[in-house]
Amino acid sequence: MMHMTFYWGREVTILVNSWHTKTWLGYSLSLLACLIASIFYQYLENHRMRLKLISSGSVKAKPSPSATIDEPLLRTMGGGGKVRWSAARVGGAVLFGINSGIGYLLMLVVMSFNGGVFLAVVLGLAIGYLLFRSEDENSMLLDNPCACA
Repeated sequence: MMHMTFYWGREVTILVNSWHTKTWLGYSLSLLACLIASIFYQYLENHRMRLKLISSGSVKAKPSPSATIDEPLLRTMGGGGKVRWSAARVGGAVLFGINSGIGYLLMLVVMSFNGGVFLAVVLGLAIGYLLFRSEDENSMLLDNPCACA
C-alpha cells in the first residue's frame, strides 16, 4: 500500500520525469523556480484583477466595502443578453486562462509531497501577495485565497 505523506529530501520529481533532482544544487534551483513561479502567479493575478476593474469602470478612489459587493446573479448582461466584446475582456480571459494553468501546475508541483517544494510554493505565493496584491485589497472586486481560482 502506498502512503501519500510529505517527506524531506533533495531527491524529488517535479511535474515530469525529466525534472528529477539528485543534487543539492539541482534541488535548490528547483525550489527557486517554484518560488519564482508562485510569485509570478500573484503578479499575473494582480494584472488580471486590475484589468477587470478598469474594463468594468469600477476604479474609484477608495470604495466602501458595501460598494465592492458584486451580485452576478442579479446583474443582466447589457443589451438583452448580448455580450460586448472588447480588448479588455479578451485580454482578461487570456490572463485568466494563463493564470489558471499556472495555478493548476503549482497545485501539481505541491503534490510531489516534498516539504521543501511545498514551502517554496507557499512562500512564493505569500511574497507575491505582499509585493503585488496587498496594497489594493480594498479596491478588488473579489479576493479569492485559493491559489488556482
